Amino acid sequence: MTKLRVNAFAVSLDGYGAGLEQSLADPMGRGGMALHGWAFGTRTLRRMFGQEGGATGIDDGYAARGMAGLGAWILGRNMFGPVRGPWPDDSWRGWWGDEPPYHCPVFVLTHHARPPLAMAGGTTFHFVTGGIDEACQRAREAAGGGDVRLGGGVATLRQALRARLVDAMHLAVAPVLLGAGESLYAGLDLPALGYAVVRSEAGEGATHVTIERQG
Repeated sequence: MTKLRVNAFAVSLDGYGAGLEQSLADPMGRGGMALHGWAFGTRTLRRMFGQEGGATGIDDGYAARGMAGLGAWILGRNMFGPVRGPWPDDSWRGWWGDEPPYHCPVFVLTHHARPPLAMAGGTTFHFVTGGIDEACQRAREAAGGGDVRLGGGVATLRQALRARLVDAMHLAVAPVLLGAGESLYAGLDLPALGYAVVRSEAGEGATHVTIERQG
């Protein structure tokens, strides 16, 4: 059965999944890239971007499992790019160059319609204006029996968790304090929503916590 998963989502010790003031220079907001230091040197991430080498171990294992068995992705609009409001044109094609690392259908939440965008390597971005429920339905249909990975950002994760749509969530808790930013837990009572921690493991660069919806 197709599951909606969150994998390798990095948060700071004080609960922030991104910094303030996202821009072309700071895609994850001010200081936000430090959250992902645990992943940058892993073999899995390096291979995703056409590089050789990389560390193996606990961190790499979580990164690799997060990419396995996927048939589709869902992203919030801020994860696709820094453009706000109506699309001025179709010139922005994502952060990743001509061949994004997804290699499957990706459903981008937005309030502003845009035609699908086919990229090299099998990635096609579909822009969904009907909200998280529509995105989940379309992604599940497109996944072909694989799982759907919810990539973020923080507001999108909170929305999906609040609606109890997420089946399992892996958080990589980085040894970093941001002090301000996008708080993952703001307004959420995860136990009341039926979520519980089922696993916690210290890796080389982060602590990996797995949370699942019960019942």
